[in-house]
Amino acid sequence: MFAYIVRRMLYAIPILIGVNLLTFTLFFVVNSPDDMAVSQLGEKYVTPEAIATWKKKNGYDKPLFVNAGAEGSEVLTDTIFFSKSLKLFAFDFGRSESGRDITTDVATRMWPSLAVALPNFAIGIWVNICVALMVVMFHATRLDRWAVFVFVSLMSISYLFYIIGGQFLVAKTWKLVPISGFNIEAQPWKFLILPVLVGVVAGIGSGARWYRTLFLEEANQDYVRTARAKGASEISILFKHILPNALIPILTGVVVLIPSLFMGSLLIESFFGIPGLGSYMLDAIKSQDFAIVRSMVFIGSILYIIGLILTDISYTWADPRVRLN
Repeated sequence: MFAYIVRRMLYAIPILIGVNLLTFTLFFVVNSPDDMAVSQLGEKYVTPEAIATWKKKNGYDKPLFVNAGAEGSEVLTDTIFFSKSLKLFAFDFGRSESGRDITTDVATRMWPSLAVALPNFAIGIWVNICVALMVVMFHATRLDRWAVFVFVSLMSISYLFYIIGGQFLVAKTWKLVPISGFNIEAQPWKFLILPVLVGVVAGIGSGARWYRTLFLEEANQDYVRTARAKGASEISILFKHILPNALIPILTGVVVLIPSLFMGSLLIESFFGIPGLGSYMLDAIKSQDFAIVRSMVFIGSILYIIGLILTDISYTWADPRVRLN
């Protein structure tokens, strides 16, 4: 097991390097430092002197990869690539284009993101699995057909509809919770109920439909027919046979949600005024603050790789036949 974890971590290094190079290429080759200076200065007519001053102030006046005018190691270190991209591997995110420390912002904003994402993640999976199991129990009945119709209908509705509809109905009409905002000192759970509720309801359509498909695939296996022939109840078959054997595809699907636990939801955090990492990245995209976007892409890549490793390790718990060497 230990050798497997070490090997997977070593595999992650070239992946992160590739992501880093691709991100750097997109930001600095497609969009040159001069273009970044013009977008940040925000003036209609920007003088070359102003562009040069901004580039020098933010460290964009250096060569991209190789500094031919430097000596020794500075040929590679005194470049934009080293100062803006390679330092990310040391978790030195530097400063944003507005001068804020990105590391401090990430450490501060990750907690509101987790406060929303963790209950959304846990409750959402639990609700989707329970609904899917109930539908599978009544497979090929009128309830099953209507459930599939409802799932597809929920999937067809825009995410914005759930957000705006939830704010209008629960917050504005019923006045049960605040419509938006986040105050950690004044009962923060009041500000989290509606975002979590919207996230869970919006995910029922796709989540429950996918789990239903997994459970039905397992329900048609020979071991299920054998259990029925032995007189096992449907409840016992669902929870002792179908659910445990469907854990591997469930774990595989859950891994894609792990980065969102830290990165947050762009729409939910923006519309509900939650100062998390999702709104942080969306604001950076709007203001074209590429330093923040680069850092968030790098963090997201690390989280996704960690999620893949954890998923592979959890396979041994879900299915003892799986062995990691």
